[in-house]
Amino acid sequence: MADSYRGVFGAIPYAIRHTESWTMRVYGVVGALTAGLIATVVTLALVVWMAETADVQGGTFLFSRSLYVIAGFAAVAPLLAPLLFVARRHRRDDPVRPGYDRKMAYGGFLFLLSLYVGMVISAPAELRDPTESVVVTALYALPRPTGVVPPIAAALVVFATHYRLRVTDDSTADTAVDGTAVDSSGDETAVDDD
Repeated sequence: MADSYRGVFGAIPYAIRHTESWTMRVYGVVGALTAGLIATVVTLALVVWMAETADVQGGTFLFSRSLYVIAGFAAVAPLLAPLLFVARRHRRDDPVRPGYDRKMAYGGFLFLLSLYVGMVISAPAELRDPTESVVVTALYALPRPTGVVPPIAAALVVFATHYRLRVTDDSTADTAVDGTAVDSSGDETAVDDD
């Protein structure tokens, strides 16, 4: 286990180093930077919010602060999940179906896009710029609470992709480990991950 990692911060570079998928490598950099940015913004906003409400008695404000932290975690966790799944898969040499790393990266990029779509939907009216884009106009027309739907749906896609592409039974046909597909006859064929 000399080539192992320790915790989340070690898993990110581990996943980037050990994957053969360039899509996952790009996502590793973009996803990690975005997760860091979101974590920083949420932390700073929480500190400002706590300073502004420091003299208010507990109750609703303490509860809403807790929800704020949970919302920040809910935005960061699915961003890091593809990287953590890929790092774990390489460290443990878990059998997966062909294209696992690449498809996990696609799921991560989908979650990134869903965060943007969710922010557009939930933007307050005073922050909405006039636009001629049909797509943005349609997103503005949706009720603001529906802004949570795209990120939740994309997070479910990330986790569903992982569970769909992992191999839990050794007798499953067309499984792959480290870029080699094994069909039901036992013949090995090379698999292109990108």
